[in-house]
Amino acid sequence: MHLHILGICGTFMGGIALLARALGHQVTGSDAQVYPPMSTQLHAAGITLLEGYDAAHLDPPPDVVVVGNAMKRGIPAVEAMLDQGLRYVSGPEWLREHLLRDRWVLAVSGTHGKTTTASLLAWVLDDAGLDPGFLIGGVPQNFGVSARLGSAPFFVVEADEYDTAFFDKRSKFVHYGPRTLIINNLEFDHADIFDDLGQIQRQFHHLIRTVPSSGLIVQPTAVPAVDAVIDLGCWTPRETFGAAGDWQAELLAADGSAFRVWLRGVAVGVVEWEQSGLHNVHNALAVLAAARHAGVPVATAMAALGRFQGVKRRLEVRGEVARIRVFDDFAHHPTAIATTLDGLRRRVGDGVRIVAVLEPRSNTMRLGTHNADLATSLTTADRVYLYTPPDLGWNAAAVLGELGARLAVHPAIEPLVAQIVADSQPGDQILVMSNGGFGGIHQRLLEALRVRVGG
Repeated sequence: MHLHILGICGTFMGGIALLARALGHQVTGSDAQVYPPMSTQLHAAGITLLEGYDAAHLDPPPDVVVVGNAMKRGIPAVEAMLDQGLRYVSGPEWLREHLLRDRWVLAVSGTHGKTTTASLLAWVLDDAGLDPGFLIGGVPQNFGVSARLGSAPFFVVEADEYDTAFFDKRSKFVHYGPRTLIINNLEFDHADIFDDLGQIQRQFHHLIRTVPSSGLIVQPTAVPAVDAVIDLGCWTPRETFGAAGDWQAELLAADGSAFRVWLRGVAVGVVEWEQSGLHNVHNALAVLAAARHAGVPVATAMAALGRFQGVKRRLEVRGEVARIRVFDDFAHHPTAIATTLDGLRRRVGDGVRIVAVLEPRSNTMRLGTHNADLATSLTTADRVYLYTPPDLGWNAAAVLGELGARLAVHPAIEPLVAQIVADSQPGDQILVMSNGGFGGIHQRLLEALRVRVGG
């Protein structure tokens, strides 16, 4: 079967492409923004990528067009697909029908931490010898790919609340039918899709309705937005993590790199790993609960956490020049920005300069929905550089004014790089945050730093 995927270089749709190719299908795809790591994975799998959304990309007609949720009416390929009466499906619909229907699905949902938690869970199951399939919105370093078929029955999926397609406005995760469901947290996001938190909670309620009574829901304590969803109706056993939860952590290192795990008041062991930040400790607790539901002993799962290598673009070190280290992170919501900065601060300690470089790229960020919390989320940084793209709908200097002399705003990447490099000092930790490619700024920074130091 020949699948042509519209929006193939998005992390989710790229994963669909890799899975379809592994099933033996011919796969081609179109996208307007092609950049690593997804483009690299697709090329390596022998998948043909076409730039843009020309109607000619559907000639000769494929057997089915898989439509990404970034596609809209008016796009030439979409109009050609409809005019020609081609068969089309959404990515989540294709995934459910061709892969998930006969699998034990472990879904990881929530506003923040889905990619890391799903990566952790897939790794713990794999390390236990269960060979899970997975589809994750990032690239776990332990696997080097964002998706694989694996062996039945287990399949881990990052369960996104974003809408499914232009013809299906339900959240993607309602298609997955999980037996094990993690809800990490819940805040307002995706202002281009949802009007308020209540609309997102309604979608989570629909997700909970699909979890069988023989399944398990893993949820945090002390998150009223999640509790409100549960109160709408729940027919599945639950386990909680966090303060006063079934699963708790006792920090043995301030940065979260070592902690003792407690299960219903009983100490069950110690985790020592390379991750940092309280948010990752909570991610780990959720994974321990979900993995135990799939049959992995707690001690086995804790040992696997110690061998977890992290996720690309999640506090990933891209390089170091003259004791100046450049990190890449996907953070694009004030809560994620704050927790990422806190995790880095805990890792490097006080007295080390953290330089935050932010691209407000997401639809929600460009709309200014989170402006009230943005400056506060950046206060851990010693210096903040903000790139202001042409379509930014708000005055960055005004919104972040309380940062004072710590803030520098640039409408172009070249002068932004130049100032960061000119201001940098040995020992600086430069944290670049964006949910896109950011014009290759990471490599630009490293190359400019090498030039500055003469090598």
